[in-house]
Amino acid sequence: MDANTKTILFFVVFFIDLFSPNILLVYAREIGNKPLFTYKQKTEKGPAEWGKLDPQWKVCSTGKIQSPIDLTDERVSLIHDQALSKHYKPASAVIQSRGHDVMVSWKGDGGKITIHQTDYKLVQCHWHSPSEHTINGTSYDLELHMVHTSASGKTTVVGVLYKLGEPDEFLTKILNGIKGVGKKEIDLGIVDPRDIRFETNNFYRYIGSLTIPPCTEGVIWTVQKRVLYFFCFCYRLIIFVTPYINIFWIFVFVFWCM
Repeated sequence: MDANTKTILFFVVFFIDLFSPNILLVYAREIGNKPLFTYKQKTEKGPAEWGKLDPQWKVCSTGKIQSPIDLTDERVSLIHDQALSKHYKPASAVIQSRGHDVMVSWKGDGGKITIHQTDYKLVQCHWHSPSEHTINGTSYDLELHMVHTSASGKTTVVGVLYKLGEPDEFLTKILNGIKGVGKKEIDLGIVDPRDIRFETNNFYRYIGSLTIPPCTEGVIWTVQKRVLYFFCFCYRLIIFVTPYINIFWIFVFVFWCM
């Protein structure tokens, strides 16, 4: 598709978007999920209301160290040394939609990371689009969260930011699973978390919370400073992992990749 056609389509879809409903409702009906919460601002189930939707979620409204945040916040440390070590290994995994995102869960032992002499076992990873964390106010196209838990039940999350560009090895290898994702688990076979590229010596670190209800605090966040890339053919991933994405952006990703 030539540049002039792309420009025309961009503005056509933009004006359609001004008068079109959010795709959340359509997506929710298609996969059969009734959303318990949404990312849609100024709605009865939007982020400002999460703490009122369920008594167990009240910390979403009352918490003092909630995530996500801008990574230039005073709560954040920029670390340049080996403050964590990773010990991942290939293991069996499945993929499924949780309604608000797509999650890859390791059923076998996918390994661990170690922070301050505490081991945290890799449990799952999922994506958010656009990114939840920002850097100097800048949002990115995609954010990967790798969720780990310790033997005592503490949680730590590794975050990786992405923008459109080159193919990403991990996304490429699981793309077929993403295309067929649904409410039921799909077996991915052996998935190697080492294909997720993040550095262990240059990252942002702070104590925050889960970014979805119940917004539990005390989560150790490690967000890689280096921003990675993912390629246009992963627009399907954007559509599936973001049931709340505006329909405008879906058309932009599709047309721009043509």
